Amino acid sequence: MKLFDLHCDTIFRAIKENKDINNGDLCVNFEKIKKFEEYIGCFAIWIPDSIRKDDAFNLFNELIDRLNLEINKHLKFCKNIKIIISVEGGAVLGGDLSKIKILKSKGVKILTLTWNGKCEIGDGIGVKNSKGLTDFGIQVIKELEKNNIIIDLSHASKKLFYDVCELATKPFIATHSNSKSVCLHKRNLLDDQFMLIKQKNGIVGINFCNDFLSNSGNANIEDVFEHIEKFLSFSGKDNICIGSDFDGADTLKEISNVSEIGKLYEFLLKKNYSENLVNKIFFNNAKRFFDNFS
Repeated sequence: MKLFDLHCDTIFRAIKENKDINNGDLCVNFEKIKKFEEYIGCFAIWIPDSIRKDDAFNLFNELIDRLNLEINKHLKFCKNIKIIISVEGGAVLGGDLSKIKILKSKGVKILTLTWNGKCEIGDGIGVKNSKGLTDFGIQVIKELEKNNIIIDLSHASKKLFYDVCELATKPFIATHSNSKSVCLHKRNLLDDQFMLIKQKNGIVGINFCNDFLSNSGNANIEDVFEHIEKFLSFSGKDNICIGSDFDGADTLKEISNVSEIGKLYEFLLKKNYSENLVNKIFFNNAKRFFDNFS
């Protein structure tokens, strides 16, 4: 089985808990992902809302250095594994547009524009009376596209989301967001938001967080299926991916770590999904998107 996971928080958790990235307590570790026929994972460098300006950029540098150290230590001869670096939080820029080129030079491929709070780019989904892109944020969108860094709208406020839709000339994505029609959590996507991502040829990663899957907060694999079904109802077969949020969220018990994700693969086959469709969701849609993004 192949897996392309658009979002995990493993490197932040490893540093926070002072663990080697191969520690068995982590939801994603290199021993677990070595078992996949092919694995591509977007490892997020998370910038918490409590950290800003120089502290945010210093945290980015600390995390990316540790991630590269772990990759060189454990994956030197693993041809079936590829790690993509994302940054979760535009606060990493500290209001300095020139840092985008630095992010690119360090291999960053995705920037999540906000976390839940406010940063120099604009407002996250947790901001009351939220606004859209700031003047600096408008410049950021243009500069990210110029540098071929993918815009991620998970965590974005509604206004910021729609501002990006109007401004962006390239496809954008939501790395770890579900359907608000199925679960009312504010972090999930409205139907028209999914459609706008689809119309721009973007992709959306299904998130395994309990609170984003079920209104009860006690999700099961059937709830994951319901979110996939909703997005498929909008002809989204080429746009649905996996964005697990492993090591960054309280995930459903049936899929508590990456080694258990095969349960969803088999579940979808039992729901009469074709193997071709399941492979699209698990790997091919995201692989195609990244191969074609320029």
